[in-house]
Amino acid sequence: MNLEQNKKNAVAFYRMAYEGNPSGAIEQYVGQEYIQHNPDVADGKIGFISYFERMQVEYPNKTIDFVRCIAEGDLVALHTHQVWPDNDQYITMDFFRFDEQGKICEHWDSIQQVPQKSANPNTMY
Repeated sequence: MNLEQNKKNAVAFYRMAYEGNPSGAIEQYVGQEYIQHNPDVADGKIGFISYFERMQVEYPNKTIDFVRCIAEGDLVALHTHQVWPDNDQYITMDFFRFDEQGKICEHWDSIQQVPQKSANPNTMY
């Protein structure tokens, strides 16, 4: 496994899909299968494309910043800060599994909304 290339590919894949080209992201970065663990997104490539196409239509001005990227074995973890309309902010932790050809084949994530108040002065990112 090429950890640095997998990290670059995970970021490029997510950015491309998030910014409005999920079909291109699937075509360029995903292998034979795409197993989805997010309960709001249908399993498989078509489910992924449909979800991100809908998000682009409904929320075209959303933004994403990649805060951290960590790779180990066949996994890449991304820590992101997302800003949606009305300054609705989220932190995500996404995990991608890569196949032996260096293509993404599985995804898990955890999403948390950034609260208005915090018990500490530290950001979530």
